[in-house]
Amino acid sequence: MARGPSPTVRRRRLASELRRLREAAELTIDEVGEKLECSASKISRIETGHVGVTPRDVRDMLEVYGIEDDEREALVQLSREARKKGWWHAYNEVFTGSFVGLESDASSLHTHQALLVPGLMQTEGYMRAVIRAIRPDAGEADVERRVTARVTRQKLLTDPNPPAYWAVLDEAVLHRTVGSPEIMRAQLERLVELAALPHVTLQVVPFAAGAHAGMECPFLILGFPEQADPDVVYVENTTSGVYLEQPSDVHRYTLMFDHLRAAALKPDDTVVMVERAADRLA
Repeated sequence: MARGPSPTVRRRRLASELRRLREAAELTIDEVGEKLECSASKISRIETGHVGVTPRDVRDMLEVYGIEDDEREALVQLSREARKKGWWHAYNEVFTGSFVGLESDASSLHTHQALLVPGLMQTEGYMRAVIRAIRPDAGEADVERRVTARVTRQKLLTDPNPPAYWAVLDEAVLHRTVGSPEIMRAQLERLVELAALPHVTLQVVPFAAGAHAGMECPFLILGFPEQADPDVVYVENTTSGVYLEQPSDVHRYTLMFDHLRAAALKPDDTVVMVERAADRLA
């Protein structure tokens, strides 16, 4: 997996730009559909990024909006890039939605987990134990397929141009023995190794901190290098996730993350705590 332009992010940017240009042209979705002899729902799905859009459709839409040649061709090229397949399409039965595509192009990832180690930091043994616990009906081939997909996804952290990764965990994550004491010790040692990377910051919110801002659910804030790609929050659950893109929602979760960082141990003290938890499993 080589880190590069994500078609998912390109589709998101194109959808936003097409919506902006339609509104600037003072046209409704129904009016555009009528001019292009297609359904209004198609235009709506394009503008929300729920469906791909062909270069021809983009060219036709931009002609209706009165966009000149240079800008038109730049957006048509963006539509071509948005139609390419990312590495994760080989694992479409594992990765659903646009999460991995967004993650692969992010310049910063701020995550909070209260129950388990974040996916990008898991060892293979820990992964298998978690997958088997969450999916007790999964066959061995399915488990291994999911492990392979997650290992491939983890290459993001060792890419030559990795995102700035900041993980804040609840102390409970360190003490819940997942798989076996041996598997858990290896996992804690992996956390220490990753925390030593210059682009990775690891903090733990200790039990002594009491109630904290992240007790309700795990979340991830994805930041992007281009101003045209606003930050997005991914709030996950067992079977799916919710994407929040409204500035007010992103601000709320950013504030929650700031409170979590303030309540957590400093990174150096966190490493000491993780090492002690690993030693207790020796």
